[in-house]
Amino acid sequence: MNAKKILLAEDDFDDQQFFYDFLHKREDVILLPMVENGEEVFEYLMSTANQAEMPDAIILDQNMPRQNGLQTLQLLKKNLQFAHIPIVLYSTYADESFFTRSAAHGATLVMAKPATPDGYHKMIDALIEAIQSHEPK
Repeated sequence: MNAKKILLAEDDFDDQQFFYDFLHKREDVILLPMVENGEEVFEYLMSTANQAEMPDAIILDQNMPRQNGLQTLQLLKKNLQFAHIPIVLYSTYADESFFTRSAAHGATLVMAKPATPDGYHKMIDALIEAIQSHEPK
């Protein structure tokens, strides 16, 4: 199996560090340079020179400055160039409304922010499974 390229949009330095520490140990994931908000997601995607450099998935924190996760999700799904990319939306403050709205706008996975390493493993395992289910056979 090829390692999957993941773009993380997370503004909290501690969470960024946790993702880095966690994901760099996994052989099935390549963590692309992190961005801190939804605007930077688009800057990254627009500056990507070719399809081989595009992320296989994007993880969005809901609570980011300038453009939150749900706003970014909506814009990504409206853009034909990026609409196919699986998106995980997660938040520390996940309630039923957050899950419903995120799924309605096309999130591949909607999760409460993991609090343990096992929770992060489960989130990444579910994301990789979702990516594989979207890949052409």
